Amino acid sequence: MTPKKKEIFGLNDPEKDNTFGRSQADGVDLNCDMGEELANDGLLMPYISSANVACGYHAGSLETMYKTIGLAVKHHVSVGAHVSYLDKNNFGRTELNLPAAEVYELVEQQLIICKEITDLFDIKLTHIKPHGALYNQSAKDSALANTIARAVKDFDRDLILFGLSGSHSIREAEFLGLKTASEVFADRSYQDDGSLTPRSQQNALIEDVQKAVNQVLQMLNEGTVTAVSGKTIPIVAQTICIHSDGIHAVEFARAIHDATRK
Repeated sequence: MTPKKKEIFGLNDPEKDNTFGRSQADGVDLNCDMGEELANDGLLMPYISSANVACGYHAGSLETMYKTIGLAVKHHVSVGAHVSYLDKNNFGRTELNLPAAEVYELVEQQLIICKEITDLFDIKLTHIKPHGALYNQSAKDSALANTIARAVKDFDRDLILFGLSGSHSIREAEFLGLKTASEVFADRSYQDDGSLTPRSQQNALIEDVQKAVNQVLQMLNEGTVTAVSGKTIPIVAQTICIHSDGIHAVEFARAIHDATRK
């Protein structure tokens, strides 16, 4: 039996606009980083609409990728590649300064790996999201963001690039004509410039369920987020990330899913 393809917000239909928003029948896009060899994936999958699958560079393996993508197919969740530096020892969270050619190649290779598995399930690879240090560095570095975007465009110009809202990642991808999804975070706090509070700081993570839900609703309803300083800053929320490694990940996912679909 051929797995049923997920059609959410036009992700799997080239005739539709690849946009996100609560005007869609299924509600706002909820994405989650998966395939990182954690126990939560099966519990989280019912509450999300996009899965970012680790491609073995920061976590996971071909076996975990196949299992995760199979779960996504079962729950009709769109599948994207969660690409990273080759750095399992540090879970891809250590900044590296690689030549552009190396970054291009590592993005390309992970896309190839992920697409080979989605092809086995006869589903479309819909998006790409950098992980960890690669994500944060490219958000602030236009040259790095451009390299990633070029690799994506050369591989498949129909892929949607998930990037930090208001960042170089989004601007460089749009400059090259790629579709993008401005990403916001339910479980992370923000700085005045719209960047995420570094994980090294005590207040980087949001661990209260209601606080996470309130932040998400503020971003969706008002187009703003309150930084740790108390300043209200503008933000574009097209897809919401919930981290699978959070202590309350499943509880967060369920609560945010329910709150955004009322």
